[in-house]
Amino acid sequence: MRLMPTNCRRLLLATLALMLGVHCAALPAAAQRIVGTDPGKPFKDTSMIKPPPGAKVAIWEFEDLECPACARAHPMVVAAVEHYKVPFERKDFPLTQIHIWSTDAAIWARYLQDKVSPSVAGDYRTAVFAAQTSIASKDDLVQFTRRFFQQHGLQMPFVVDPAGQFRKEVFEDKALGDRLGVSSTPTILVCTQHEWVLVTDPTRLYQTIDQVEAQVGAVAARW
Repeated sequence: MRLMPTNCRRLLLATLALMLGVHCAALPAAAQRIVGTDPGKPFKDTSMIKPPPGAKVAIWEFEDLECPACARAHPMVVAAVEHYKVPFERKDFPLTQIHIWSTDAAIWARYLQDKVSPSVAGDYRTAVFAAQTSIASKDDLVQFTRRFFQQHGLQMPFVVDPAGQFRKEVFEDKALGDRLGVSSTPTILVCTQHEWVLVTDPTRLYQTIDQVEAQVGAVAARW
């Protein structure tokens, strides 16, 4: 049998390695499951869906403050975060094509998070979701926000985002969702370092976290 010249073998191996690398790069960064109804549209790049350093499990959510489904899911997500004491990676994903004031609400939430405190910003989001059906315009949102500031003893700024910093933060989240392939809200995920679970039925969030934590514990026990 005639052997392939050394240079040809090296070229072939390099080509195969390059092809394998391209193929692997196209694969999801972690295993995945779906709890609830399959949305039918696969995610694109899931490499960012991980807990923060030092955490074993986290909840990610892409939300729109004007989205009725987000309002329904919100108390269940917040309760799960508080019950399990897991990190919560909350991302803004305003559906600008159909919602007229969701971006403005997200900017106000970012202002409160950066200038007052994350807990007050969380309270604002909760209050917006609770009052969602009574907010029909941007003017309604401003009036609602003014009452929120007054009730919390805060001075409402005349211009909330003069340098565009908070809008930039909101649309950085939006770009991350676009990179993932988010197409609807809420998009809720429970993740570990090696797996993510898309939860399309928020009523099964506790059950999902229990299962994920049990799996993480079983893996840790084996090691």
